[in-house]
Amino acid sequence: MRAATGVWRWRRNPLRRATDLLEAWVALVAAVLLVTAAPAVGWITGSLTDESLRQSVRMQGEQRHAVTATVLKPAPAHKPAAYDPESSAAHERRRPIVAKWTAADGSRHTGTVSTVLRTVRPGDTFTIWTDRTGRIVTRPMDAATAGVHAVLAGTGAAFAAAGLVECARRLVVSRLVRRRYARLDRAWAAAGPDWGRTGAGS
Repeated sequence: MRAATGVWRWRRNPLRRATDLLEAWVALVAAVLLVTAAPAVGWITGSLTDESLRQSVRMQGEQRHAVTATVLKPAPAHKPAAYDPESSAAHERRRPIVAKWTAADGSRHTGTVSTVLRTVRPGDTFTIWTDRTGRIVTRPMDAATAGVHAVLAGTGAAFAAAGLVECARRLVVSRLVRRRYARLDRAWAAAGPDWGRTGAGS
C-alpha cells in the first residue's frame, strides 16, 4: 500500500524526478511479487516435492521389508558392525551382534548388525529392514516425514523467492540512487563556481 501511495504521490508532485517515479514503481512491483509470486513458488515447489516424496514412500514400501532377526551371539570386539543407517542417530547406544534372518524371498542370512537392545542374549529377536534379497537397508520413509520435508521445501522456496525479489529491488534502487547523485554532482559542478556571487551569469 505504501508503494502504491508513493506512486500516486510522485505522479502528481511537480518536484519529483524521473528516478523518484521509477523507484516508486519498482517498490510497487516488488510488493506485488512478494504477495503473489513468492507464495506461488513455495506452493509449486512444495507440491512437486510432496508428489516426488510420496512416490518414493510407495517405492520404498514395496522394496523394503521388515524382518525378524534372531541374536546368535555378541559380535567380536574387533569386528565392526555392518552399517545400519538407523544407528547414526543413536550410535553410542547401539551394539554389534551376530544375527540371522530370513529375507522376503525366503533366503537365509547371517551377519553382523547393530541393535539397541540393552541386553543381548542368544535367541532374542528384533526387527531389521532388508530388501527382497536380504541386504540390510534403511527404514522406509513414512508419509508424515515426506509431508514435513515437502512443507520445508515449499517454505524454503518461498523465502528464497522473496529474498531474490528484495535483492533485485535493492539493486535497482541502488543504481537509481547512484544515477541521482551523479546528476546532482554534475549540476553542482556547473552551478558551484557561481554560487553566492551577486549577478553571476549576467
